[in-house]
This record gives sequence, structure tokens and C-alpha cells, in this order.
Amino acid sequence: MTAVAAVLITISVAARAMIAHRGYLTYDDFPLVSMAEKNGLSPDYLFGLFNNHLMPAGQLVTWMTNQVGGFSYTPYLTLLVAAQFAVSIALYRLLHLMLEPGWAVLVPLSIFLFSPLTLEATSWWAVGINMLPMQLAMILAVGAQVKYIRTRRPKHLVTLGLSIVLGLVFFEKALLAVALVFLTTLCLYTRGGPFRSLWTTIRRWWPSWAVLTNISVLFLLFYLLRSTSSLRRPSSVQEVITFVTQMFGNTLFPGMVGGPWQWMAAGDGAPVTAPVESIRWAATAVVVLLMVFTVWLRGAEAGRAWLLMFLYTALVAGLLGATRLGSIYSGVAGAVPRYIADVMVVVAIAAGAAFCGVRREGIEEAAAPARPRARLLTGPRALPVLAVVVVLLGASAGLTSIRFGDEWAIKKGRDYLLTAKAELAAAPAGTVFMDGTVPEDVVGRLSAPYNKQSEFFSPLGKDGPIFVIQSRQLSAFDESGHIRRAWVNGVSAQPGPVQGCGYRLTGPPVTIPLKSSVFDYWWVVRIAYLSDKNASATLRIGSGELIPFDVHQGLNEVFALASGGGNTIEVDLLGDGAGVCTDEITVGQVVPAPAG
Repeated sequence: MTAVAAVLITISVAARAMIAHRGYLTYDDFPLVSMAEKNGLSPDYLFGLFNNHLMPAGQLVTWMTNQVGGFSYTPYLTLLVAAQFAVSIALYRLLHLMLEPGWAVLVPLSIFLFSPLTLEATSWWAVGINMLPMQLAMILAVGAQVKYIRTRRPKHLVTLGLSIVLGLVFFEKALLAVALVFLTTLCLYTRGGPFRSLWTTIRRWWPSWAVLTNISVLFLLFYLLRSTSSLRRPSSVQEVITFVTQMFGNTLFPGMVGGPWQWMAAGDGAPVTAPVESIRWAATAVVVLLMVFTVWLRGAEAGRAWLLMFLYTALVAGLLGATRLGSIYSGVAGAVPRYIADVMVVVAIAAGAAFCGVRREGIEEAAAPARPRARLLTGPRALPVLAVVVVLLGASAGLTSIRFGDEWAIKKGRDYLLTAKAELAAAPAGTVFMDGTVPEDVVGRLSAPYNKQSEFFSPLGKDGPIFVIQSRQLSAFDESGHIRRAWVNGVSAQPGPVQGCGYRLTGPPVTIPLKSSVFDYWWVVRIAYLSDKNASATLRIGSGELIPFDVHQGLNEVFALASGGGNTIEVDLLGDGAGVCTDEITVGQVVPAPAG
């Protein structure tokens, strides 16, 4: 059986590597890499929050990977593949440890290995660097607790605590692994009603809860002192209903049987689940029938196993509801697979306990005798049925995964970066840029300031663009990453009064009215002018900061970054003797020049 499990693990990891390889870094990956390039190994970087996530080990690994490969996807993909191997092997070992021996163990293992709901974690760096260590921590922690239940050896408490710490240094959500250890003990290793089971769990294995409570309290204090976000509230009851319906009907239940089969594109990131209604109900019916079958097969033991899954999922749903509902993303929160990728570990444990039964040796309180019907999943006669189940599950997940890969392969950020790198390599010496933002579908504005071009391109080092705050000749990147002549899009000056000249700059400062006001901010001013000699001048927007610039003989233009606001711009030609005409002044933001 171990050999077959090894084959299944290898197939799963290889397939996921091929799917991930079709894509590239995306969205949050670029800020993570830019932060690593900019901050090095400073404590503020390692222990600072990224999108309100405390992930010092994740930041460290990203920094190390950036040092090795920069924008190369290969090192990131290699680590994701290695981590997936580790998680898969650890899960098989856990199932082998927890469950009654038999070929049926391959069913819960396959549910996890081939679930499309974890494809984001094995393809998208920003997701995988959080979720894969968390999954590993969950598995190791449950395994340590099972060993402690059986042996009462203190060394397993040490392993239990270290497993939780492993998850927490990568992802604060790993605190849910503490809840999983408790719920697994409660649901799978006690008997009786709710109060008896709860009392037995607390009383008999209190050293585990002492270790986990101390770790949890210390971490929460450390995290909450740094966290700045507040809990959200749903805007309506309908929003909650939509979220729960999506989470179970669109995502979890279809994902348990290889779905959701159809995806909806979500920009440059991973797609979200979008099964048609009939398929969604069919998947739900299949899952419910499987649960009913296992309860018929094993009775209360299976019921308690599925209760474990639902209790943990309820915790995840509550956490998501408190942090995602009431936001602009709440409409699809329940359809985002990465939000419940950790649930698939629990699904595998619960399905294993329901199908195979939990090993009881070494447990003080003996379980009720197994039902005779449970033998249907053991022995040679069960092998063909189990093989068919695994093959059907793999085929279903394979179809879904191929469609996921088709969506994942579309990467605006990769295309933008590759085009920009090629253009920079071919650009003439002296090509300079003013800092702006990358396209919204490469890095969104919510990631500011890491959506700035200077941050985005910083890992390129000396091969990256040169940014200035003033220049006579300026270039700009278009939406595809091509380099074009720069222009300023914004508010223009009123036409000048001098025929054939516009505004004549020869003596005292000239105040030039704008066609409309601009608010107080950092703006780029473009002035096209004709001068009879070289000179010096200053400009300012309204009553803002004076910005000096050089005037060059002939027909020229200057781009200058200035702060200010109002409905005028003042230009002062310093010294005597030069004659300057200008009738083309714009205050706004740098954009690529119009074609033609």
C-alpha cells in the first residue's frame, strides 16, 4: 500500500508542478519580492505585517529565494513542489498512524492529493508560502497529539508545541491548528454525549491544552500589538446566506469529489469556483450520500468524524465572515478556494475516520465494537471498488485541474515584466522615467506603495529603469510594458495672450492660469518652450514649492515633479537677456504619448 501511496503522491505533485509552471508570479507576489529586495533582513521587515499577515518565516524564505533567482519563477516553483511533497508524505503518515490499516486509507489520501481546492497553494507563491506550512503544521500537530494520547510521553508535547510554532511563523491563521487538535481529540478519541466528551477531553489531556494555550496567548499578544485591521460586519443577512452557500455549495462539497469543474477568471490571480447550479446540487448530493453511507457503515464513529469536519469548517467560516464580509470582495468570498485550503486537511482526516475507522490501541477508554458492515471496505473484494473510487476521483479532479491551469496560464504581470525587460535592454543610453504605477491588473492599488514602478522593478537592480524627478527627454511604459515617449495627461494652461508666442517670459514672474484647479498633491508639470539662449528658471503650482529647472536654447520641453495645488502656475525666468515663449503647459500625471 505504501508503494501505491507513493505513486499517487508523485502523480499529484508532478501534475501540480506542470499546472503551476504554466503561470508565474502574480499580484501579491510582486510586493513580497519588492519588500525583500528593499528591506533585507531588518527586524521591521521580518516581523512587520504584510496585508495584516504576520509571517516572519515567509518573509525570510522570500528574501532567500529572491537572492537566488530574483524574478525567476523556478526557485519559487521548486520550493512549492518540495513543500507539497512534504505535506503529502506527512498526511499519508498521519493517516497510517490514525486509521485502521487497509486499502481504504487511499481514499482520504486521494481526496486531499487531487483536490483542486488546494491548487492555489501549490501554484501561487503568496498563497503557498502561508498555506503549505500551515497544512504541514496541522498534520504534524495532530500526529503529535495522537502519539501523546497513546503513550503519554512528554516528548510528544514538545513536538506538538513546535508544530504549532512552525505554522505560526508562516501564517497567523495556523492558530486554527490548535482548534483542530482539540476538536480531533474531542470527536475521535472520546465517547459519550457532548458534555461527557468535553470533560474527558479537558481532564484527560490537559497537558496538551496547557502547552497550546501558552503558545496561543503569547502569539496573539505579539500579533495584536502589530495588527491594524478591525473586524468587519456583514451588510445584510443575504450577504451571509450567499457566503455560506458559496462556501459549501460552490467550493467545499464539489472540491471533495474533484470539482468544481468550472472556474471564473479573477484577473491575474487564480480563478474562483463557478459550478453551474445543477452540478453544484449533484456534488452536494454525492457528498451527503457518502456521509450517510459511512454512518450506516460505522455508526456514531463516522458521525463524529463528519462533525469534526463541520466544526472546523464553521471556525474557518466565522473567521472569513469577520474579515471578508462587508468588503468589496464579499460577493465572491465563499468561492475563493485558498480561503478553505486548510479545510481539505481536515476533510481527509474526517473522511479517513469515517471510511476506515480510528485505531484504538493505547487509548484508555475503549471504543464501541466495530460494526460488521465496516468489513465491506476491507479484504480483497473491496480492492476493485476502492480502485474505481480513486480513479473516478482522479479523473474528476484532473478535468477541473486542467481548466484551472488554462486560467492560471494567463499572466498579465509576466507579460508586462518580460516586455519591459526586453525594451530596457534595447533602450538607448540616457533613457529615463518618472515613477508611476504599474497597471492595475499587474499590482493593484490596494498594495500601494508596492504598485509603484520603482518598487515593482527594484529586483532588476542595475538592469532596471532609471527614475528621475526632472528631465528634458522622458520615457514611459505603456500598459503592455513597451517604452514610449512620455506625455502629461491633466489640466492645461489657458492660451497665452501674445500672438505666435503665448506667454513671453523675459522679466518678472509670470502667473499662468489653468483651465481648472488641481488639488494639493504631487504633480508632473510639462512645459514646451522656445528660447533664444540658455538660462535658469523656476516654476510652482499655486503657492506650492518652487522647483528650479534649466532652460535650453531652441525648441525644447521639460518635465518636472512639483507639489502644490490651485488654478495657476507661476514661471520665473531668472537673470536677464533670455527670451522664452511658451503656450503648452500641462499639470497632471505622466502617461505614454498619444500615437502619431
